[in-house]
Amino acid sequence: MIGDDGEQLGVMTPEDAIVRAEEVGLDLVEVAPGSRPPVCRIMDYGRYKYEQKKKSSKSRGHAASLKEVKLRPRTDDHDLGFKLKNVRRFLIEGDKVKVTVMYRGREMVHRQLGRVQLDRVVEMLGNLATVENPPRMEGRFLSMILVPNREAVAEIQRLEQQEEKQRKEADAEAEAQSASEGE
Repeated sequence: MIGDDGEQLGVMTPEDAIVRAEEVGLDLVEVAPGSRPPVCRIMDYGRYKYEQKKKSSKSRGHAASLKEVKLRPRTDDHDLGFKLKNVRRFLIEGDKVKVTVMYRGREMVHRQLGRVQLDRVVEMLGNLATVENPPRMEGRFLSMILVPNREAVAEIQRLEQQEEKQRKEADAEAEAQSASEGE
């Protein structure tokens, strides 16, 4: 039997161990059932499970996947802005983004329009993204790969958390005010 502070309490009956655990307000957990006699420990089992889950998720992390956004050489400003909103979201989530310009038919004659489009994408994203692979032609597709800039992503996440905190405070204040008006 091991106590909640890590000290060895010796061999005891299961009933005594349960009583001891209840006195402290914790759980009695069997940690080594195969040994003779079985080893039990007094601990907060819910907290133990939470810490195990936290450790396993921390080690895995976020595996960066490759997301793709497709454009055309003559994609309009509004449509480009809409697609860039998705690109920003992917980058903030830590994913790489492949931006592809698709050419059809006679558009292949004006390849420079696709390069201009990709340059605009990089310009509009600012310091949020870094170009990993510069624009390259692959058949009828001109594509480049963007990776998130860690510092910029961290700054954006910090600002979002601040805004969320302010929003919650404002909601709580409005709720308190409406409750006081109702009385």
